Amino acid sequence: MKNYQILMCAAIAALSSCSVGSHTSQTDKTDSLTAATKPDSTSKELTAVMSMPGTVKLGDSVILKFTVMNYTDSVQRFCKWHTPFEPLMSKYLDVKNDKGEEMAYQGAMAKRMMPPPESSYLSLKPQDSVTAKADLIKAYAIKAPGKYTVTYVGENMSGLKVKDSISFVYSN
Repeated sequence: MKNYQILMCAAIAALSSCSVGSHTSQTDKTDSLTAATKPDSTSKELTAVMSMPGTVKLGDSVILKFTVMNYTDSVQRFCKWHTPFEPLMSKYLDVKNDKGEEMAYQGAMAKRMMPPPESSYLSLKPQDSVTAKADLIKAYAIKAPGKYTVTYVGENMSGLKVKDSISFVYSN
């Protein structure tokens, strides 16, 4: 019975860690940039968006820009794990070519202690934003020319959601 109680407490802590609610964004499909729609200021949510150049020259860095905005009237926080706000230490993006084939993640895979310590969270003041960048070439097997789609899948850990995927062309 004692083991059951310990397991139940651990499961509740793991499921509740890093969650800050749902977040929205809207994609401008014309240039592969994601633009945020400003929500109602009474909302208690953060807005996360991704952007990158529409075309990247073969061999160049593939820089993803990840921005979190707080349009609310209060301080909000999110877990930086599984986001570009820490070095690439986990697979929090799906990168697929135009055939739907997933590019292999080749980066580090961090083991995490739950619940996340206080130092794992970033706070945003009302009407503020924070941006981080990640070079996808350093962690994903993007080698051939073609069109690629990037989808953020780290919301279960960070609590941030990016509504839409973005695309770029990797060309000669």
